[in-house]
Amino acid sequence: MVLSVVEGQGFRRDFINSRDFRRDPREPRVNMNERIRAREIRVIDEDGSQLGIMSPRDALAIARGRGIDLIEVAPQAQPPVCKIMDYGKFKYEQAKKEKESAKKHKQSELKGIQMFPNIEEHDFEVKVRSAIKFLEDGDKVKVTIRFKGRQITHPEFGRQQLDKVKQMTSQVGQVEKDSTMEGRMMTMILSPLKSGTHAPKPVVPRPAAPPPGPAPGPPPAA
Repeated sequence: MVLSVVEGQGFRRDFINSRDFRRDPREPRVNMNERIRAREIRVIDEDGSQLGIMSPRDALAIARGRGIDLIEVAPQAQPPVCKIMDYGKFKYEQAKKEKESAKKHKQSELKGIQMFPNIEEHDFEVKVRSAIKFLEDGDKVKVTIRFKGRQITHPEFGRQQLDKVKQMTSQVGQVEKDSTMEGRMMTMILSPLKSGTHAPKPVVPRPAAPPPGPAPGPPPAA
């Protein structure tokens, strides 16, 4: 009976020291603190500086002295690399990296926005903000102008709206397919700017040369 109580206390102490209670059971297990089994590890400080090679016990003593954790970040290295940092911060950085990686490998989708040629300015700006958001997320955008009734007799109004969309999205997108008529609709497809591509700078017109002055008259008579 005494032995079982001691074992139970030992189990509880090991559970608390491992601090695994902060780990979501759905997450892959990360070796940290007492769970690091290597004889020697290369230690990185929380500010990124190298502390050298030492035993996990010595490194853990440093981490414990600061009230943070010792986390194995490169188990396949020789020796394994561990970093002194807060486990909550480690989880945040890992989630951020995974999100950025997923964004890079995300399949581009074709989103859409629709408007009429006589759309109100506020509504137009809302539509353009949606297009910018789609392009920033890596998706293509199909912009559609719908013509009602006799509006179809003035397609130039729709083309003017598409030109405004081009201009307002030029920092994040480029025209993949220019405006075309499809029945009573005019469409244009925008795609995100490729990495390393910069939007063209607007052409600033040169000031016009001043008009020539009047021709000089004859010299005054002596």
